[in-house]
Amino acid sequence: MKHGPLDAWMASFERCARDERRLSAHTVQAYRRDLRRFAEELRARGVAAWTSVTPAMVRGFVARRHREGIGARSLARELSSLRGFFRHLQAECVMPNNPAESVSAPRAARRLPRALDVDATAALMAVAGDDPLVVRDTAMLELFYSSGLRLAELVGLDLSRLDLSEGVVQVEGKGRKTRRVPVGRKAREALELWLQARRGLAGPGETAVFVGQRGRRLSARAVQLRLQHRARAMACGVSLHPHMLRHSFASHLLESSGDLRAVQELLGHADIATTQVYTHLDFQHLAKVYDRAHPRAHRRRNRS
Repeated sequence: MKHGPLDAWMASFERCARDERRLSAHTVQAYRRDLRRFAEELRARGVAAWTSVTPAMVRGFVARRHREGIGARSLARELSSLRGFFRHLQAECVMPNNPAESVSAPRAARRLPRALDVDATAALMAVAGDDPLVVRDTAMLELFYSSGLRLAELVGLDLSRLDLSEGVVQVEGKGRKTRRVPVGRKAREALELWLQARRGLAGPGETAVFVGQRGRRLSARAVQLRLQHRARAMACGVSLHPHMLRHSFASHLLESSGDLRAVQELLGHADIATTQVYTHLDFQHLAKVYDRAHPRAHRRRNRS
């Protein structure tokens, strides 16, 4: 791609996101891709400076992408990239305002990830055998479901962050924020068995909790394939993926407790609105929680 006046500030924003804000490589790559796409449109229109960008240009870009069939979620992410970039230019005193701030993406339909029921979840865990890979896969499933971990959190987990005596795991989530999450009894038992089997597999100096046959840290893709393999072997009729176990963790905990704030903390969500996407409690259950908890909801008993 031909470089020009637009590229210098994109590189500046990328350095800031990577080195100062310490965003993940995946997020930085998404920013780069979104900004380059917008920059290409500007060049095609003869716009050579970011200071010439107007809200109408941003709105036109979003409209064109929408006509091309780009989904609402992708458009919202691209707009977020542009807003963040122009905020960077404002901070650097390049622009007085943010031309993307007032532009909205089409509203996305609310989709809930599928959750397993309690019986199906228990069946997935209940695979007998002393083969190291079977023991490892059971430990991964138990930890996913017990602690509601993201895939990246599980594959990035080191031995030093796992405390089975206390029943706690410390993980690094989005934005490199760390949180401590309880590990349930069944997961602790499965992990203890795996850590014994791990000794015969892990390479010298390997710090990862979960390793493959070659003794190195498992990749995210390897974990996904192993979970799918377990689901096929169990003939459970679902395409199992790690996020389904995280959603099952959140859903089952909410159904039992009704404590959305606690689940928010356990999942590591900055905004409780994000946690609400994981809920699919029926209204009757919510009504019972409300009647039990809200000080103005208690019905008066009939007095004789």
